Amino acid sequence: MKRDLVAGLEKGLAVIEAFDQERPRLTISEVAARTGLTRAAARRYLLTLSYLGFVSQDRKMFALTPKVLRLGQSYMHSARLPRIVEPELHKLAFALKEASAAGVLDGNDVICIAATSAGRVLSQHLQSGGRVPAYCSANGRALLAALAPEDADAWIARQTLEPVTPHTITHPDRLRTEVARARALGYACVDQELELGLRSLAVPLKNYRGDVVAALNISIHASRMSMEQLVEHALPPLLQAQQHLRMLL
Repeated sequence: MKRDLVAGLEKGLAVIEAFDQERPRLTISEVAARTGLTRAAARRYLLTLSYLGFVSQDRKMFALTPKVLRLGQSYMHSARLPRIVEPELHKLAFALKEASAAGVLDGNDVICIAATSAGRVLSQHLQSGGRVPAYCSANGRALLAALAPEDADAWIARQTLEPVTPHTITHPDRLRTEVARARALGYACVDQELELGLRSLAVPLKNYRGDVVAALNISIHASRMSMEQLVEHALPPLLQAQQHLRMLL
């Protein structure tokens, strides 16, 4: 119940989450605005995080330190899902000689829990711990398709669909159509919507009860093959990996 929650921990984590790629350095006032805290409270949390080594300070500016990576590493080292998925992901990627990543839905985004480039340098998005918008990523579409239709519609209605590239679908009805298509087909395709030159194909990963717990993709550079060729090339091995992992999850 909510009365059992530690508000201080919740607010401290919100301060950490206030920093991102666009704003890696923030003032006290900016942290307060981003978290809804008062300026005095934001200052106390920043100073506490600085004392603990999670935040550095340069005059009026604050930034996260590498120590924050320990929080993500704790999950990667202790969680069952990445440990089970990673070997199959590497086997799939190196058999196809293509990049592959597995992710889970977290609010509006997909967080990558395992990834390999298979020797191909394609995208900064294809790395463990990375976070991408779910609406324009293949893993995201596969995970949205696994939701009940009414839940997926409600999720889409809450989004601000920004054009990440000129190809990004930004109209809610078109996105609903793509999610419904992925639900019917059992896989999702995204063609240069997340990043120019990047095509991805993803399938949902189910546990032995049939619950979708993650998604697994294969990504290629658009110059190497069409989306139709990617589906022909990668879908059968992806479905095979999906079936194998279902027995383990």
